[in-house]
Amino acid sequence: MKTARNVVLVLWVAALTLLGIAGQAAAHNALVSSDPADGDRLDTAPAAVTLTFDQPVQDADVNQVAVTGPDGEQWATGEVRVDRNIVTAPLRPLRPEGEYIIGFRILSADGHPVSEEIRFTLTAPGSAASSAPPGSSVAAGPTGQDAPKATATVRQREPAEDSGIPVWVWIVGAVVLLGAGLTVALRMGKSSGE
Repeated sequence: MKTARNVVLVLWVAALTLLGIAGQAAAHNALVSSDPADGDRLDTAPAAVTLTFDQPVQDADVNQVAVTGPDGEQWATGEVRVDRNIVTAPLRPLRPEGEYIIGFRILSADGHPVSEEIRFTLTAPGSAASSAPPGSSVAAGPTGQDAPKATATVRQREPAEDSGIPVWVWIVGAVVLLGAGLTVALRMGKSSGE
């Protein structure tokens, strides 16, 4: 009877451990808030996009934020900055009114990429004057129109390897621990019953 109780106890602890490990292994960063928020209607163009996550984001060169305007142009510029769980990307001054799409791909705390899209609408056109940041390639052409806009510094490189530990490794480890615990429990039961 004591052996059966030990076996049940070991199985119960192993099952709880397995569920806890698998839950942690499957937990990726989740977006908590953004500025601008999804569905916002803004009269004034934001100077940057700020994304706040529930866990720290890995400060890796694979983090990307792109802002596509209603004209199809990219409006994010400069480096994507990571400060623990807050990701910030500066924007060129937005001009055309309409819907903008913020697309991001960040490296989660557990090593897995997380991506999503957020949409906001600029209800009034931004400044028509060229107010590009210093060092960009915006210049007036011979007809007085702006030359092609500077593109965002968004790295298009996909990570070749996934630095996170696959879930199957955790499951195999839990099964091995369960087997070891069960073996110890059965041997202890036999030795006390003799």
